[in-house]
Amino acid sequence: MRVSAAGWTEMDARAHGAGSACESSSGSGSGSPPLWLLAELTYRCPLHCAFCYNPVDLDRHKHELGTEDWLRVISEARALGAVQIGFSGGEPLVRDDLEVLVAHARGLGFYTNLITSGVGLTETRIAALKLAGLDHIQLSFQDSSRELNDFLSSTRTFELKRKVARLIKAHGYPMVLNCVLHRYNLPHVGQIIEMALDIGAEYLELANTQYYGWAMLNREQLMPTQEALREAEDTVNRYRAMVGERCRILFVVPDYFETRPKACMNGWGSVFLGVAPDGAALPCHAAGSLPGLVLPNVREMSLSEVWYESEAFNAFRGEAWMQEPCRSCDERAKDHGGCRCQAYALTGDARAADPVCAKSPQHGEVEKVVAFAREARPKDERPLIFRSMGRG
Repeated sequence: MRVSAAGWTEMDARAHGAGSACESSSGSGSGSPPLWLLAELTYRCPLHCAFCYNPVDLDRHKHELGTEDWLRVISEARALGAVQIGFSGGEPLVRDDLEVLVAHARGLGFYTNLITSGVGLTETRIAALKLAGLDHIQLSFQDSSRELNDFLSSTRTFELKRKVARLIKAHGYPMVLNCVLHRYNLPHVGQIIEMALDIGAEYLELANTQYYGWAMLNREQLMPTQEALREAEDTVNRYRAMVGERCRILFVVPDYFETRPKACMNGWGSVFLGVAPDGAALPCHAAGSLPGLVLPNVREMSLSEVWYESEAFNAFRGEAWMQEPCRSCDERAKDHGGCRCQAYALTGDARAADPVCAKSPQHGEVEKVVAFAREARPKDERPLIFRSMGRG
């Protein structure tokens, strides 16, 4: 998973703080509507990526919303003011009603994105999606070679992905590739860029792993060293200078290597609204990982009630929830305290300052993780845990 480079994206929101922040200081209500709806249609997926952001307890989310529920959710999101929708998963192509949902969203005026592994995107389906009005397709690769791509996804899909890339080009879509980076493929950034150029990519997202879900389980194995990250960024900058406008290359430094947090989701409950396969409404992708946060469900509440009235979406709006050092920090309106899920994962307190921030009393926890990546020896290595149903 990551979403598209063109238009409004979760990555753009985290990396650049785009959009309008919630003005509420009381922690209740939001004066602005959601702009981006992420429809996680299913957590079923043919791939088994060890860095997947989906929840580890996948079986708990297997009771998926039906077509009529999704049609209602899409309509309500548009009525609220959302302008862009991403169809994601898992792999959204496993849903037989994908074309129906795309056509409905496009008819309402959404800019529509498909975020896919490519598995299941045949000539017949891409033609049907084009007819339905799909605006944009983002295709993921795991690496630049068949051996590593297939190892990292625990599938044999590399050649299939290349065929799908040709299909996407043939049907007139902008070629947008995504590759999640980590210790195993970071040294291959140059080859990944060469592959993207070879298949005619106009956009390439080099999305350094964010540590939630399965990636958090594998953090010690996936975390790169500072030196490898710096070399990769230097390589990206050389290619940017060489290729110019031929391909827009996005590269976002992983949070753990920063000294200030990103404005995660541009602020909780500010621009992003996700809906999980079972109907749980999400203020961010990993919100389900926060204990005590009762996520509203679209089976029981309208999206308007979810967005404006639910406790979960108001939990970290504004500044009233903030503790020190965030409460008195002169950058709090810029970064909104960072990521709540990351704060919980590293400190056990979702209200704590994001430990990525050098001002956080727990910043040392981040430094320990980064140091381990530099100092780990083969005897310290554990095997990767690949994504699968039936865990948790």
